[in-house]
Amino acid sequence: MKQRIGTFQDFKDYTLAIARGQRPADPSEPKVWSDAVAAKGGAEPEQLASHAAGISHYIHSTLREKIVEHVFVGEALRALWKCGATDVEVLRSEFDVGGYDLVMSYRGIVRHIQFKSSIDGGKAARVNVSVKLMGKPSGCVIWTVVSPNELELKSYRWLGARPGKRLSDNSKWKIAKHPKANAQGIKLEKPNHKVVPIGDFEKLDTMEAVLRKLFGRLP
Repeated sequence: MKQRIGTFQDFKDYTLAIARGQRPADPSEPKVWSDAVAAKGGAEPEQLASHAAGISHYIHSTLREKIVEHVFVGEALRALWKCGATDVEVLRSEFDVGGYDLVMSYRGIVRHIQFKSSIDGGKAARVNVSVKLMGKPSGCVIWTVVSPNELELKSYRWLGARPGKRLSDNSKWKIAKHPKANAQGIKLEKPNHKVVPIGDFEKLDTMEAVLRKLFGRLP
């Protein structure tokens, strides 16, 4: 099978160019990409794993988000169990139309949570947050940082207020834009989403710290 040699960035640029309509997809081009380092036989196993993980994170980002969400719920429930908290409810949103992915309820506190995730050591500097989430009484965003290969939870970033309080005024945040340009090459605005920089998130190192942000005092 014919292969194309290139870096992960080459593959990303190639894919985005086709998605944006900047170049047509040529049926005669190789469908299999091989990393330039690996093709030369000079890559260490750790390098190969890193390259493979990078491609997987790019192509399967939605799957990664779901896996991280499930891992987070499991770790949160385990931490609450260790504290003696068993009266916890977890509800999942079938469709992301309300601006949240998950609802967690504990001791009368109901949290609508939007999840974001990024790779440990990555360069993500901002995320898009739904404006609808900001209308929820205790809406919040939990940005998890995970290891690239095992998807282990490494640390967390928090955007939210005290239980029962809405997210702070979002007028300072810019309106997000669609990742893909239209036929005229223009990226239209997404009026229901705001761009929140990483500096507006509070960094948390432990699950217990996240739970205290969500529900206040633990047992």
